[in-house]
This record gives sequence, structure tokens and C-alpha cells, in this order.
Amino acid sequence: MSESTVDLAEYFDYLCLARERLFAWIAGLPAEAYARAFPFGRGSIRATLIHVADAQRGYTSRLEGSEYSAAENPFTAERLPDLGSLKDAWSTLNPLTRRAMAALGNGSREILYASRVLSPGKRLRGTAGGVASQLLFHEVHHRAQVMTMLRHFGVAAENLDYNNLMFDRVD
Repeated sequence: MSESTVDLAEYFDYLCLARERLFAWIAGLPAEAYARAFPFGRGSIRATLIHVADAQRGYTSRLEGSEYSAAENPFTAERLPDLGSLKDAWSTLNPLTRRAMAALGNGSREILYASRVLSPGKRLRGTAGGVASQLLFHEVHHRAQVMTMLRHFGVAAENLDYNNLMFDRVD
């Protein structure tokens, strides 16, 4: 039996491709739709996407062995007032995240970090593979919320499944 490896960077590439489709749907909306309040997710498309980008930064930092710094956070509503500024800021983070995913190494490597959300002031223990998985699944979770928000604007946001975007059609 041959041993296979999982290319987490490929999975991250999928997230970026799906995110670009999501951005295209959002860009087609009136500007005020981006910040419209919803009673789920992080409260708006804007707040949800900023949260996901900030979380990606945090998980990337943890994979690289550094602490997440809220003080140096480029992903805030004040710094990113519109979709274009968010896309620009996020695009500078993506190569760092991809590199961290590609260089994950031992997925069972322990990672200990301070939680800002679940248990502020507490430290959490996980693995590099667990942190990488959380980075991937976290975005998918919140992307579904944004897709639901888009449905409220009449956008048929669908077909962002991995197989639809990453598998080659052969017949």
C-alpha cells in the first residue's frame, strides 16, 4: 500500500477560488447591501467577511509559531470600509497562508495559543493539523452565512462545492 499525503495548500487554493466567486456576487450588489444588518452570522456581509479574514490571519500566525496580535490587526471595519479595500488587504495575506499550509509538516505538532473569542484570557491546546482544518472549515461555515445573506438580495449564490470548482470534467 502506498502512502499518500494531503496537500492543504490545494484546499486553501479552493477557498480562494470560491471566495473570488463570492466577491463577484457581492460586487454586483448596491454598496449599501454590503453593510446591511442581518440577525445571523456576524451581522452583515461586511462584518462576516472581515471576521473570516482576521481569523485566517490568526490561524496563519499560529501555524507559523507566532502569537496573533489584535493590536496590529489590518482587518477591522474602520480600516476596510468597502469590499475593494477588504479584497486588497486579504490578497496580501493569502500567500502567507498558502505557504503555512504547504509547510505544515507534522500535523500532530502541538500548538498552544491564547483564545480571543471562546475563552478570553485562556490558552487553548491543539495540533497544527487541527488549526489548519479550523482555518479551512471556519471560512466554509461563514461563507454559507454570506451566501444566505446574498439570497436575501436575490442572488442565487450556489455551486461553490469543491468538486464543482476543482475537479476536471472528463466527459
